[in-house]
Amino acid sequence: MAKPDFRAPRPPELLSPWRSERRAALQEEARTFARDVILPLADALDPRKGEMPRSLIDAMAEKGWFGITIPAEYGGMGLGVFEYCLISEELARAWLSTGSILARGQGLGTQTLDDDRRRALLAKSAKGQWIGSIALSEPTAGSDLAGVQTRAVRESDDWVLTGTKRWAGFAQGADFIEVLARVRDPEPGEPRSAGLEPFLVVKEPGTFPAGMTGTVIDKIGYHGFLTFELDLDRVRVPERDRLTGLYGDEGADADAGGFASVQRGLNIARVHTAARAVGVARAAVEDCTAYLQEREQFGQPIGQFQALRFALADMAAEVAQARAYWQQVAHLLDEGLPAESESAQVKLLATEMAVRVTNQAMQLHGGNGYTTERRIERYWRDARLTTIFEGTSEIQRRIISDRMLPRG
Repeated sequence: MAKPDFRAPRPPELLSPWRSERRAALQEEARTFARDVILPLADALDPRKGEMPRSLIDAMAEKGWFGITIPAEYGGMGLGVFEYCLISEELARAWLSTGSILARGQGLGTQTLDDDRRRALLAKSAKGQWIGSIALSEPTAGSDLAGVQTRAVRESDDWVLTGTKRWAGFAQGADFIEVLARVRDPEPGEPRSAGLEPFLVVKEPGTFPAGMTGTVIDKIGYHGFLTFELDLDRVRVPERDRLTGLYGDEGADADAGGFASVQRGLNIARVHTAARAVGVARAAVEDCTAYLQEREQFGQPIGQFQALRFALADMAAEVAQARAYWQQVAHLLDEGLPAESESAQVKLLATEMAVRVTNQAMQLHGGNGYTTERRIERYWRDARLTTIFEGTSEIQRRIISDRMLPRG
């Protein structure tokens, strides 16, 4: 039997109604960068849990990608959630953590009380010179952020922060850490989240500020940067570094409280997570497309067996479905709609899809998939995390169902 011609995996095109020449160019630029620059680094560094070099972050900054959603008047690209997710999918296809590092720009850590300082920080953020870490969760407050117990006490012109934070990614390498802390206990009749506010802890990259120590959390995946548990012992933050919002939310109302701004930012973060999950799952599909033609058993490429062909078809269909949905929800957010339920739905569907697809990819690779010789195990490990961060799948189901059914 003649060996069939090799068919290279075909990456997705940006289709109508979302296609524009600028978007298509952005997609191609990110795709080329991911293939030629990120993928070789990921292959070399991820197996040894290495950190991405600063030169890679600087190269991404030169592309303007830390300012995708920052208005052009501040030096950003002036684009929307759609373009942010479009670029992130391409980067995550090579290494999940590079799609994630972009979230540490985009105007994060710029919503200070002083307008002049806010504008200056936006300009730094757009250049990739103001990259942060987010410290929301705690050992006893993850999905339940209203349970945050880190305290912020006013002393003269400063706030003094004391408590423990967990899952602070890139905390040591960052220029700042956003810390969610409680300034007061809720009054009777108020929601449990009342009294929570975000604070900006400014620091030198590679260090922790006075009063803060960090312990590395040894993760099984999501390598490329370190993740920390942080102990805060009277960390001083000037009043000018109390923030009015997270994630560069220029529409945040200072009177609405910091916790509300966290929730608004999480809607964008969830769609962004969906796009990153699609990138990881797509990598698995593309690698499987090549492997089924390369691997021979019983005298022919295993891609000739119908069961394996159909498995690949199911994987490709699920990835395409999730991509179409994140594009729709990103568009809704760019239209100014809250899309809270839709953001939860796409995060739930895309991340659970990524787990299924990468798991099936490992099966199609057989024993070779269970080695570090192939990238499949990296995709498998990274996909599993996407169902947990930015709100677990169970939290997404709660958000969705609460908007469908009344509670007793």
